[in-house]
Formats: sequence, C-alpha cells, structure tokens
Amino acid sequence: MNKPLKFNIFHPDCPARLFFEKFADKWILLIVYTLDQESQHFNELKKNILGISPKVLSQKLKILERDGFLTRTIHEDNVIRVEYALTEIGKDFVQNAYQMKDWVEANMGKVLKSRHGFDQRQEQAESV
Repeated sequence: MNKPLKFNIFHPDCPARLFFEKFADKWILLIVYTLDQESQHFNELKKNILGISPKVLSQKLKILERDGFLTRTIHEDNVIRVEYALTEIGKDFVQNAYQMKDWVEANMGKVLKSRHGFDQRQEQAESV
C-alpha cells in the first residue's frame, strides 16, 4: 500500500508551495468566487469581474482548468460558446477561500487604520 505524500509549503520546491503561490492571487480568487454562484461564459466572467483583462482572464482560467478546479465545456449551437464551471475540488476550495474573504472584509478597517498610522509616523520621521 502506498503511503500518502507529505507536503511542506516552507520548502521552496514543494508542489504545495507552488500551488499556494499560484492560488493566493486576487484574480484566481475572484474567478472562483464568481463561478461559485453559477457556471458562466467567458464574456460573463469578464463583465462580472471588473478590471480583469481578457488576456489575464484567459491565463487564469487555464491555470484553474489544468489544476482541476474548473471544467471548460464547449457548446456548439449557432455560435460556439464556452462555459466554465467549478468542479468538486473547485467548490471545496472556494468554500475555504470564503473564510479569507470574510476575514479581510471584517478586518479591512483595522488594516487601513494601521496603514494610516504607519504612514503618518514615517512622514514625521522623514521631516526630522
């Protein structure tokens, strides 16, 4: 029987670390949050994720598809349409990602206050 693999994100060559670097990305998170609501076509995603360029959206969708987080289904009606949907692993991931989103939204005021205080102290130190 094979032993389960163990991963250590603190090791520079660990695939889990590389995954973490890739998925701790604002566009990846916004895409999975958006797809958690319902499957969407490329242009719907582009419209619903304000500020993302078509090139970046395409790159991030390929990353998510390659790692098994979403499926890409081609519908050939009168016009070829591509639909993106989260897989089971994608749905599991997004549920965990919501914890980070909720934390950020709940604590952003404290972060902004801290930044402001830091910036004021820096300005005072530089003017001396």
